[in-house]
This record gives sequence, C-alpha cells and structure tokens, in this order.
Amino acid sequence: MAYDAGMLAAVVREINCSGVNKIEKIYQPQNDELMITLRGGGRSERLLINVGSNYPRLHFSRAQKENPATAPLFCMIMRKHLLGGKLNFARQIGFERVAELEFDCYDEMGYETKKYLIVEIMGKFSNLMLTDASRKILCAMKNVDFSTSQKRQVLPGMIYELPPSQEKLDPRACDEKAIVEHVIKADPSQRIEKWITGTFMGISAGNAREIAFRAGGRTDSSMDDTTPESLAHQLISSVSFAGSEEATPCILTDAENKMLDYSYLRFGSYASGFTIVEYPSFGEMLDDFYDKKSRNERVHQKAADIFRLLSNAEARIRKKMGIQRDELDECVHGEEYKLWGDLLIGNLYAIKRGDSVARVCNYYDEAMPVVEIPLDIRLSPSQNAQRYYKRYNKSKTAKDALTLQLENGERELNYIATVFDALTRAETEQDLSEIRDELYHAGYASRMKNYTQKKNSAPKLMRFRTTNGYTVLCGRNNLQNDYLTMKLAERSDWWFHVKNAPGSHVVMQSNGEEPDAIDFTEAAEIAAYYSTVSEGVNVPVDYTQIRHIKKPAGAKPGYVIYHVNWSAYVTPKEEKILQMKQK
Repeated sequence: MAYDAGMLAAVVREINCSGVNKIEKIYQPQNDELMITLRGGGRSERLLINVGSNYPRLHFSRAQKENPATAPLFCMIMRKHLLGGKLNFARQIGFERVAELEFDCYDEMGYETKKYLIVEIMGKFSNLMLTDASRKILCAMKNVDFSTSQKRQVLPGMIYELPPSQEKLDPRACDEKAIVEHVIKADPSQRIEKWITGTFMGISAGNAREIAFRAGGRTDSSMDDTTPESLAHQLISSVSFAGSEEATPCILTDAENKMLDYSYLRFGSYASGFTIVEYPSFGEMLDDFYDKKSRNERVHQKAADIFRLLSNAEARIRKKMGIQRDELDECVHGEEYKLWGDLLIGNLYAIKRGDSVARVCNYYDEAMPVVEIPLDIRLSPSQNAQRYYKRYNKSKTAKDALTLQLENGERELNYIATVFDALTRAETEQDLSEIRDELYHAGYASRMKNYTQKKNSAPKLMRFRTTNGYTVLCGRNNLQNDYLTMKLAERSDWWFHVKNAPGSHVVMQSNGEEPDAIDFTEAAEIAAYYSTVSEGVNVPVDYTQIRHIKKPAGAKPGYVIYHVNWSAYVTPKEEKILQMKQK
C-alpha cells in the first residue's frame, strides 16, 4: 500500500494524456492538500495534490472538497502565479517519487513566463513547491529550515534541489545485462523482495513481491529460486510497464471486500479468496482506495478536541458509576440495620449501657437464632437502636438516589456513544461545527476551551433515492437527527433507526402514499449502514410513522421515544448504499 515511483509514472502519463490544461480554479481544502481544476476539450478535471504524512499522492480526483471561506496564504500565492495559466506537461524526475508540472503563465507586467510545481511524495517528508523558470522557490507548502533539517532546507528564495540520494540504482537507467551482474553478486539465500527494495529506488514492497512471484513462482522466493536472466527481465518489464498505456489500475480486495493494496501491475500472486478490481483510470482507483481512509484521518485531526473531550467525559462517568455501584452494594445491609434496631428495642431491658455486643434472639425467624449486634459503648441501648434506624433510612434514601444517578449515567454514556457515532460520518467543517454546537448546548460548554457559538445554516442532510423514486433523508449527527425528525418530516413519513444502538435517524418521504416493500427494505438498509452495527448481518431496524415519534421534555439532542413500531432485519451493503446516495 505505497504510492511508489511506478505509480507516479502511471499517473504522470494519465495527466499528460488527459487533454485538460487551462487552470480554472485553485483552492486548498486542507493545510497539506491542494486542488487544481483544469479545463480542456469541453470537460474539466480536478487535480489533487496531497503532501500529508499518511497518504501523500498526486492524481485526478472526483472528490468534491469543501472550499474554506478564507483561503490560506499558500493558496493565495498559487492563485497569484498560476490562475489563467496552462499546463504544458507533467514529468517524473528520474525514477524518484518526484513530479514536475510545467505551466505557461503571465507575470505582474503581463509577460509570458514559466512556473513549475514540484510534488515530492515521500511519506512524512512530502512537500509541494512553486518555482520560477530558474527553479527559485517562490513558496512551499512546508517550509524546512535549519532547525528542522541540517541536510536539506526548503525556503522561499532558495534554488530547488532534489532530495538527498538514497544511494540506490535507478532501474530505468539499467539494462538487462547490468541487472544480471547485480543478481549474480547477490546473496543466493536473500529474498528477492528484500533485494529489489534494497538495491533499486522507487519500487514498493508490494510490487517487489509481485516481481518475485513472476520470477520465482512465490512471493517469498529467494535469489536461488530463479535465474538472473529471468529476474532481470521481470524487473525491467515491470518498471517499463508503469509508464506505458498497458498499465492496469487495480485494487486487491479480500473475501469481505476490504481493500488491501493497489498497483499498476495486475496482481497474480494471490490465491483464491482474493478479488482483483480493475478501474478505468488511476484517478478513480486512488479515489476509491483513499477516500474513506483520508476522510477518517481528516476528521480525527480536526476533531481531536472533541474526541479528547468525549473520551475524558466517558472515563469520568464510568469511574463515577463504579463508585456509585460500590455504594449501592453497601445499601443491601439496610434491611439488616432495621432488623437490628427492632431487636434492640425489643430487648432494651436485657442490655446494659457500656456493652460492646448485644446477643439477642431473632424472634422474626422461625428458627429463633441468636444474633450478635455490635454496639457503641458510648451510647445507651436506645441510642444504639436509633443509630441503626438512621443507617436504615440513609441506605434506603441512598439506594433510590444511587439508582437514579446510575440511570442518568447510563443515559449520558449512551448519548456520548451517539456523538462518537456521528463523528464517524462527519465529512466537512460544518458537520464538526454542528457537533461542537450540540455539545455546547448539551452542557459541555465549560469543558470546551475557546469555543464561540456560531450561527449554523440549515443542516445539510444526506439524500438517497429508492428503487421506486422515494426520497430518503439521513442525519449525520444528533442536531441533524432532531431537525429531520421533529421539524422537516411530515406526520405520514416513515422513520427508521437501528434497534437498541446508536445510529442516524432516517426518514423516507412517502408523500402520503404507501411505498412498496423494496423501498422499506432499502430505507432500513440505509439506517443500518449509518449506525454502529453497520458491518453486521441481519441488522434489526425499527420503523414507524413520524406521528408515533415523541421527544421527551429536556431530552438530549437526537433522543426520541416511540411505542408503536415494526422491525425489519436487513444486511446493508456499501456498494448498494453508495449507488442510492445523491450528491
């Protein structure tokens, strides 16, 4: 799962063959991400450049990123130099994970000039730089000074230089004879995969295993499992294949349809149980592979304060409930305290002041056993009895109070679980703003540092369309759930929610009609998919009409009750849900 030099070569070819070159828009959705809209031939493409530490990549993307209200400084500089320009070509520098995009632009005086975007895709060292025709750096997404790196600095005004060499061979610069000589010198017991990644630049471990399989018949083949000529041939053909029109964008998935790896080489090294999904373009392949991963990463980064607040609140509530349960266990002695008080009152004549223990007969028990009751020697027998009555009354009151507090704690934990669930569906800054606003009104204001309440616009709900054309609306968080269920939905609309688990409110707008069974099933599948049990089989989903939904006074956002409902058991499938989803 690595964006290696071979993948970059395939993407660079795709960019050059796209036919789009006129720069139409530039925006920066994230601090480490740039989106450039290119137009040409009556169509447009969005070029995504991500230089984050986790999923750096360059490719055409169908994703629609949220454009910040205020453009960052880097984005403003990019617009100043590149807007209105044309992309001449993209090229890969050597067999490095470095791409150079050349643009024809105009300077402040209106004269034609050339600008270069240099994209370095190197894990945590990834970067994006804009240079002029002399390769002088005009701006960089990540400035690197002497305090950050002693080997290489990246600062405006400096001349761009390639990253330090890894002292590995460029497989494109080697012919088959040269590679054969290197194979002969290698340790025969060394695994081919390790030899390739240690000797040549730009080849990921996954593609090295595929080359090893093609040369030696197994992914863990050793150097002595093949001939030098066969290994050299497979290595050269695989590298040259990357930048050719035969390169195949494909993703490897397991039996559960989980994406495992992607490549420009069609996987042949995996046994039955795995599936190879081919794509029409590398952009679509990388979009599918990274979409959910990068979205979850962005949400965790931007919502770190929310996760921390909720985690601390959950830990605090659980600790408090543990103490309360211990205190509740002590309340079981309440009836015993009352019995002791009664027995002391009934035997006052036989007990002397100063006794430490009273041995009395328990006449409430048919066996009439002797009970030993501890006494406070400083108190009279009557006062000892009153002391036990007070303990009884206190335990009885504490039992009721603790039971109520434990119920409130459980409700608070359930509410926190719904917010955690909503965070898994948050995609934009507005979604996170709504969650922060919800927590503010739910009583977490004192724990939200530097929070200022914002006036949010009407919630943007997820929309779906069923087989027979019914619109299904789905909330992303508790505020959207409340808005959908209590304000937007009509009394005759149908409401769906996963049974006894956190999840989204889902409403199918029926327009006064009675939908078919397939529409009910599809709406129930949406409710199951957008819940904490989305991966299950035969997920139970409750459904009823909006007229039966009530919200108790003072209830937390997203909390409703109903007493009339039906239940359906469905198995949600991601592919089907995404097909029904509308943009």
